[in-house]
Amino acid sequence: MAVRSTLLDRLVRGLEKASPPPAKGETGFYTDTTVCIGCKACEVACKQWNQLPPDGYQLSGNSYDNTVELSATSWRHVKFIEQFPFEGLQLLTAPAVEATADGPYPWQGLSLEPTRNRWLMMSDVCKHCVTAPCHEACPTGAIIQNEFENILIQNDICNGCAYCVAACPFGVIGRSQSDGHSHKCTLCYDRQRDDLVPACAKACPTESIKFGRIDDLREKAARRVAELHRRGVKEAYLYGDKPTDTYSQLHSFYLLVDRPSVYGLPDDPSNPWRNMAGDYFRAIAATLAALLAFGVSLILAGN
Repeated sequence: MAVRSTLLDRLVRGLEKASPPPAKGETGFYTDTTVCIGCKACEVACKQWNQLPPDGYQLSGNSYDNTVELSATSWRHVKFIEQFPFEGLQLLTAPAVEATADGPYPWQGLSLEPTRNRWLMMSDVCKHCVTAPCHEACPTGAIIQNEFENILIQNDICNGCAYCVAACPFGVIGRSQSDGHSHKCTLCYDRQRDDLVPACAKACPTESIKFGRIDDLREKAARRVAELHRRGVKEAYLYGDKPTDTYSQLHSFYLLVDRPSVYGLPDDPSNPWRNMAGDYFRAIAATLAALLAFGVSLILAGN
């Protein structure tokens, strides 16, 4: 009996759900693109700490951008946007308004024609959405919100279905060609657990990437926007610091000075689950129609 009890205990114990670690407060990134110098120190630090393989050394032909995009092996990507009006770049021009104007999208109505030649640089990364479509789409439970309210992919549970890749409106997640699993920024979960700053924020020489508690970052970002407005940079605004009608707040948000689409971000991000109601309705309607047709066929066959 003792042997049987021990064996049964071992079998059942493997099915028990472990208790999650206690919450430790929301953390994230605030990226001030106005002080990014495009040095790529964040990219290098991310690859070095997470032991990510190189993506090759070919030039893309797009300014100094050789990373091109976020992927399973590039969790940080520094973007270079060249704006030189004398080369014929067509930009949207509208009456300038304060970035604090009412409405969910503060860039609407801003004057987007630069008064001088400029480079816009931005270090892009996973947005760690509060309501993350990738989290909702994962069928195996591999994607979780950890105790820091960051989105984490558990690669030992990921089955490589790539539903998360399709669900992400920011094109963040990539599926590895080597192991077939999905990968993205972990917000240096291992470093956070040891009370260390994520590698990218630690390496940033201009403190363009700031890490900390979300509430503290929002306050810092608001003060920075107000400062830029006083200096005459009226187009400065925050992207993702607050939820909109179609998308949740981001735990990795940005200070921008042009439309989000200029930086490769969606102007109006939307959770794809918002479009599923019609699919559910059509599926139910099709099922009922099939059952009705089957019932009619049985009645006719009986006659």
